[in-house]
Amino acid sequence: MEKTNVMRLLEANCVEYSVYTYDPLVTDGEIVTNLVGKEADMVFKTLVTIGSDKNNYVFVIPVNCSLNLKKAAISVGVKSISMITLKELLPLTGYVHGGCSPIGMKKKFTTVVNDTALLFDKICFSAGKRGMQIEVNPEDLRKITTHTYSDITD
Repeated sequence: MEKTNVMRLLEANCVEYSVYTYDPLVTDGEIVTNLVGKEADMVFKTLVTIGSDKNNYVFVIPVNCSLNLKKAAISVGVKSISMITLKELLPLTGYVHGGCSPIGMKKKFTTVVNDTALLFDKICFSAGKRGMQIEVNPEDLRKITTHTYSDITD
């Protein structure tokens, strides 16, 4: 199996992880949960936004939830936020839709993980390419990302 930058960063920071692979054409998060055999509450998607202050913010939420833009804005201390466009994702983060990970983006962005991640010993999220999920302890992410936890879903 080809290693992604996410896997290399996890290894460089001595973070244990598991990898799950599935058909890369599947990008619907709830279908992915079935393919990797995990509960939807513990499989997370990575969303990239732009704030009213013109800074980008990353939010990591369960695939079966929607980002609450008002709660998200409050969590990062800005007046408002909105989703970036699909065409902005790759040049900004280095990731394509369906393969965006909170680890290994081109730049470090303020990142907020939904507080429900703390309910699990392990959570899954994209390994940095379509068709691949990583499972890690959410607190081990602190070795790589500077993030906070907050209730940011509807």
